Amino acid sequence: MNGQPLAGVRVLDFSTLLPGPLATLLLAEAGADVVKIERPGSGDEMRSYEPKLGPDSVNFALLNRGKRSLAVDLKDARAVERVRALAARADVLVEQFRPGVMDRLGLGYERLRALNPRLVYCSITGYGQSGPRAQAAAHDLNYAAQTGLLGLAAGADGAPVVPAALVADIGGGAYPAVMNVLLALRQRDLTGAGCRLDVAMADNLFTFMYWAIGNGLAAGAWPLPGAELVTGGSPRYQVYRTADDAFVAAAPLEEKFWRAFCGAVGLDPAAHDDARDPAAVKRAVAERIRARPASHWRGAFTDPDCCACVVQSVEEALADAHFVQRGLFARRLVAGDRQIPALPVPVCAPFRAAALAAPYPRLGADDALLDLAGWA
Repeated sequence: MNGQPLAGVRVLDFSTLLPGPLATLLLAEAGADVVKIERPGSGDEMRSYEPKLGPDSVNFALLNRGKRSLAVDLKDARAVERVRALAARADVLVEQFRPGVMDRLGLGYERLRALNPRLVYCSITGYGQSGPRAQAAAHDLNYAAQTGLLGLAAGADGAPVVPAALVADIGGGAYPAVMNVLLALRQRDLTGAGCRLDVAMADNLFTFMYWAIGNGLAAGAWPLPGAELVTGGSPRYQVYRTADDAFVAAAPLEEKFWRAFCGAVGLDPAAHDDARDPAAVKRAVAERIRARPASHWRGAFTDPDCCACVVQSVEEALADAHFVQRGLFARRLVAGDRQIPALPVPVCAPFRAAALAAPYPRLGADDALLDLAGWA
């Protein structure tokens, strides 16, 4: 035991690609022993992605740091029996197949609960274990489209803009999975019993639209794309182009922040009141920002109440002195003789291992675990 909150917690991970692997990465970072079950020969499909970090993709390596790997043919009844022996001693199981697949493999919840009543069994899917779309194939963009989230973000031509973040996979899948696994483990502390968790990525996107749902249900004012307070309808929450075609992100929503912002951009006091004609004020601010290059605005937004900054690239953000000083990139991902910063994850420092460097697992590197008929 190393003092981490999840030390001694055993996790079987049948998931692939992003949602499940990110969820189990968070558990691993908090001390859980995560054993990844992969296909012999090829493993998780993400291993084959580009670019590579060693023999596997950097995407796979980032999401699977600190885990172990078993290469198992789940169509082989004898192999499945050995996996069941692992499940009999596991605390948590995470799977990401379509509903019914684990049952057909002989690894469904009811089968494993009979072996291990304390098992927390977490299923992550797009649309959940029930409902008309339960068997439908889809990806992040589909979930955002069908829940109304995508329709709230419009470009200059009025068409929805493809989100830069995989909100459904991460915010609707990985994070809720971790939260509910931890709740289930706490409940197990009280009752002694595990449970089945049904995490549906599409379901969990509605939380992100609390304000849109509230406006519609309470006032009948269903939001329009690009027209609301936080979707581009206000000069106080907007992206403005600079003279050198960089961009300023401005979010001075509250009045005191708005006054500081207006002062920083030198806006005519007559244009400060944006309640009567927000479009006109937006144009006035845009003219001010457009008149100067990004370098000017970096220096102009020194007032901490401005709520404005120049939009950075990912490369610039990784070199940003604030994030570097906070140690966001201090942990290392080891791949043979190479090391890169590990993926920053929302697990606070007191819960993480003292060692900063850890490798990702090579496919089948821990197959000997199967011969032990479970964890020692």
